[in-house]
Amino acid sequence: MLLVGGGAGAWLYHDLVGGIKQKHVSDKLGANRPKKLNKSLNILLIGSDTRAGDNARYGEMSGARSDTTILLHLSPNRDQAVGISFPRDSMVKIPTCKKEKGGTVPAQFGMLNAAFAYAGPTCTWKMLESLTGIHIDHFVQVDFAGFKRMVDALGGVQICVDKPVNDPRAELYLKAGKQTVKGEEALGYVRARYSLGNGSDLERIERQQKFMAAVVDKATSGSVLTDPGKTYKFLKAATKSMTTDDELDLAGMKKLADGLKGMSAGQVRFVTVPVEGYAPDPNRVQWNQELAKPLFEAVRHDDELPAEPAKPAQAKPAPPAPDKVHVTVVDAGGRDQLVERVVTQLRKRGYKVAKKVEKAASAPESRLVYAPAAEAQASALARDVPDALLSADAAGPADGVRLVIGTNGVRLAAPAINKIGGGVKGDQKLCD
Repeated sequence: MLLVGGGAGAWLYHDLVGGIKQKHVSDKLGANRPKKLNKSLNILLIGSDTRAGDNARYGEMSGARSDTTILLHLSPNRDQAVGISFPRDSMVKIPTCKKEKGGTVPAQFGMLNAAFAYAGPTCTWKMLESLTGIHIDHFVQVDFAGFKRMVDALGGVQICVDKPVNDPRAELYLKAGKQTVKGEEALGYVRARYSLGNGSDLERIERQQKFMAAVVDKATSGSVLTDPGKTYKFLKAATKSMTTDDELDLAGMKKLADGLKGMSAGQVRFVTVPVEGYAPDPNRVQWNQELAKPLFEAVRHDDELPAEPAKPAQAKPAPPAPDKVHVTVVDAGGRDQLVERVVTQLRKRGYKVAKKVEKAASAPESRLVYAPAAEAQASALARDVPDALLSADAAGPADGVRLVIGTNGVRLAAPAINKIGGGVKGDQKLCD
């Protein structure tokens, strides 16, 4: 945006914006939106895990989910910025949403990133406004390819790992110590859950926040935002894989860029919405409303953020062992080979899996259906099938769990969430 100033600058500016995809949103956000209280600007940043286009190399997967969700708050004077991260594993109330190609998705309770899968970025936008009470002005969505291009345009970002990483799942192979990562390595570093940290989404968010802080620091402390050539290269990389709302027009982008020129990395802070354990499933979390509400109120009124919680939520009782869990697998549109593999792997892990795989009508999302009496068994199975939505149903089996495999499939894993992420300043170094 700093290129705007002359005839050539204007041409380059239009060239940049011409690569941005835009979506119409105003008729999908509903009428009961939070009021805008001041001249601050709130932008919803979404990292999509779509496998479309340049992202096809990351495997076949139906639909897309919000791999990363951040609400970026810019103060009225554009001299401070706060990015609030929302864990994808949060169990939240998702409102009724309009699909982009027609039809609606009913209100429901599920994982935060399911809103994007159901009805795109406008559903995530509507959901976060209803949950936080914060008026959101715009959204910006970037996919894997766009993220890699931006990091490469900066010349890479320095990270620090305490031991070598060999993670085929994340396509991440790193030596120990300080090093600069670009492209695939950078993407693998911010997305890895099993080879770095404790395997939780909250730990991954904290790592992402530190990485973003390093990106901000490198962009603002170097010549990226003062050298027109470097600025153009960086913005071209960003806009090539970017989607925004159609109200974020040329004038709005220029006004935003002009307001951010003087902001340094030290004026940017990243925090995570306070969470606590979610009793039915140790792999999910729920927002700690007592701590979250003051944070949202501070952002709404552009006040100082409340102090961070002193200690994380207490651990929940351990679920039963696999050999105490009875599982009935239901094929609701999953691929035959995937269903067979899930049945085989669950048996190998000790679960009591029924011999017969039941058939059901096609469903878009995989679910773990259980009656209240089998809640503990559902929690145990959720450790190994983290992407399946937990669905309490009084009519469900009282002596076990039904694993309904929908068209989006399932993956087998065993992450565990047991900590709360802290705030990260924009000038914080990754290897400090």
